[in-house]
Amino acid sequence: MKVDGRHFRSIWLEPDGWSVGAIDQRRLPHEFIVAKLTTADEAGEAIRSMLVRGAPLIGATAAYGMALAMRADASDAALERAGRMLAATRPTAVNLKWAVDEMQRALAPLAASARAEAAYARAREIADEDVEINREIGRHGLGLIETIAATKKPGEVVNVLTHCNAGWLATVDWGTATSPIYQAHDRGIPVHVWVDETRPRNQGASLTAWELGHHGVPHTVIPDNTGGHLMQHRMVDLAIVGTDRVAANGDVCNKIGTYLKALAAHDNSVPFYVALPSPTIDFSIDDGVRQIPIEQRAADEVTHLTGRTADGRIETVRVVPDGSSVANFGFDVTPARLVTGLITERGVLKPERAALASAFPERSTV
Repeated sequence: MKVDGRHFRSIWLEPDGWSVGAIDQRRLPHEFIVAKLTTADEAGEAIRSMLVRGAPLIGATAAYGMALAMRADASDAALERAGRMLAATRPTAVNLKWAVDEMQRALAPLAASARAEAAYARAREIADEDVEINREIGRHGLGLIETIAATKKPGEVVNVLTHCNAGWLATVDWGTATSPIYQAHDRGIPVHVWVDETRPRNQGASLTAWELGHHGVPHTVIPDNTGGHLMQHRMVDLAIVGTDRVAANGDVCNKIGTYLKALAAHDNSVPFYVALPSPTIDFSIDDGVRQIPIEQRAADEVTHLTGRTADGRIETVRVVPDGSSVANFGFDVTPARLVTGLITERGVLKPERAALASAFPERSTV
């Protein structure tokens, strides 16, 4: 996707051939800053601090983190140590574990002298694979938007509701939930996006709105609690969200608040779709509500807000009284019964084990 007319991925190998560049998403939307990662520890901290975020991008960052580790020390002990450190940075997104496991499988059989070069090659492949997966997700999701557009009167738009950021900033390029939107927009289909602000980190307001605006897609930022009202008044044609992990039974783990949107969509007969790359499917989990670990994040994400003042300064202010306790669950799980369909690189699937296993037999434990 483009930023001010220039194509960017969210993560890339720098011209020196070994260090890794990434967009610092903590600084958006007010500053566009590129961070340079030179060690596995820096890659781990980038994931932990949410310099990079979004399940597919976390996986790609971990893969490059393993490559950086092998450049510094390609011993068996270092391979084990880097994998353990990176896997512990964020517990919910299954892409992280998948990428670390994939790198260790590729590197463990090799001689230490061959590991660094192989690690960079596999990390690049993982990043490129993510781009193509997301392109295909968009192609399959585009058909859903086209079908709705065909029912509209001339001049009417297709209204899509999103939650959190499942755009190109959450992946290597294209995005998951946004890929169908970008492809529809690029084909000239009138589309408008309702962008949930997504408290407490406001990824919708700060990231989704930023990238949609730079690509020219009409959108409106809304408080998180507005979606149900819009659905009641037939102002949402479909919801498309991303996910950090999908259980084998079709339960979907995504940013906190997704479950409430799915309930509202179900009550108002609004189609509710989840866009996901296949590495997000966790066939080892059969019950997402009971088995998916839910990350609890720092209280200051809730107690404080950061923004730009009228005179251009970036300031952080406290909005919660001193002494008040804070609960900050990062994710919730939407039961499969509330999901209309799963938009994958191999088509739109029913949210159930049989459909997932049939589409992705190489990943299934069936």
